[in-house]
Amino acid sequence: QVQLVESGGGLVQAGGSLRLSCAASGRTFNMYNMGWFRRAPGKEREFVAAISRTGAITSYADSVKGRFTISRDNAKNTVYLQMNNLKPEDTAVYYCNAGLPLPPGRSGDSWGQGTQVTVSS
Repeated sequence: QVQLVESGGGLVQAGGSLRLSCAASGRTFNMYNMGWFRRAPGKEREFVAAISRTGAITSYADSVKGRFTISRDNAKNTVYLQMNNLKPEDTAVYYCNAGLPLPPGRSGDSWGQGTQVTVSS
């Protein structure tokens, strides 16, 4: 398994932006599809975005299409989630995930510890 560490969460006003990062350990990062999930208070964890091993294919939840962008830098073993035009309903703990399939039908086996994103109205 790959070890994942997220960063970049915080408090932002509605309409603002944040960029999350997920750093992966090991030399096999480019063998994994990578993704982001989130869990809002009182709700189940949900899929947000995914990217293929080379970055050529991306997939997004309908709720974030046009606002969020997932990208990766295989030389840095890092995947990013650029979040623009944030809304209060984006408030959640965001988790990085490795090894999910594309199209995403389930999560992969490796998770980060999560980073809190809070959007104030």
